Amino acid sequence: MTKFLLITDLDNTLVGDRPALEQLNQTLMQVRQAQGLLLVYSTGRSLTSFNQLRSQEPMLVPDALVTSVGTEIYYGGSTTPDPDWSEKLNQGWQREDVLSITAHFNDLVLQPEAEQSPYKVSFFLEPSLATDLLPRLDVALHIRGLDVKLVYSGGKDLDILPLHGDKGQAMQYLRGQFGVTAEQTVACGDSGNDQALFSTGQERGIIVGNACPELLQWHQENGSDYIYLATANCAGGILEGLRHFSYVK
Repeated sequence: MTKFLLITDLDNTLVGDRPALEQLNQTLMQVRQAQGLLLVYSTGRSLTSFNQLRSQEPMLVPDALVTSVGTEIYYGGSTTPDPDWSEKLNQGWQREDVLSITAHFNDLVLQPEAEQSPYKVSFFLEPSLATDLLPRLDVALHIRGLDVKLVYSGGKDLDILPLHGDKGQAMQYLRGQFGVTAEQTVACGDSGNDQALFSTGQERGIIVGNACPELLQWHQENGSDYIYLATANCAGGILEGLRHFSYVK
């Protein structure tokens, strides 16, 4: 068996069922030793928030870490993000202009400073307001000449990102860095900000059984043979999907 790249979201995907996570960890450690697993965590959390979670949960050490919804990439425990990725996101990104425009939308509630990052502006937005507000916000940003991406996730979180700054684009970048093909890559997630992991190419995808409604709806409209919808929740769903794709026994 050849090596493969496993890239997974954390909250409610890898993490959320401790016994299932411990079982998955044992399986992944065996695969790592036998055939060479590359493990990447891809999360909406900041680096600080990730370290807090890691102190609470039995998580394997990853080969790379993607934080802040795909806008920062770290390797080998480093606290300095990949400068080439940051430079790619910086092109055309006008963070202060984004803040200026969003200030006119009273229903957007700015998230705490700890959740903000150089290439991500984050808000809370009630789901009952999102359907009307998001198209208007998108138009307002583009009229200003801002090429950005709006990512609404979990029925509450709105992230405004550089055009190429999402989890899917970060996955493509890391595939290039590691020299791994799409067929050797498996992505796992549960919510709207994971959609990009499943819509960028022919990577294998695992949507866990406890996925949010917005991702389930997207799967219903865009599902393919490359994407597996698990019945088990969290890490149990990841293990189920890896068996489905014959990456583990």
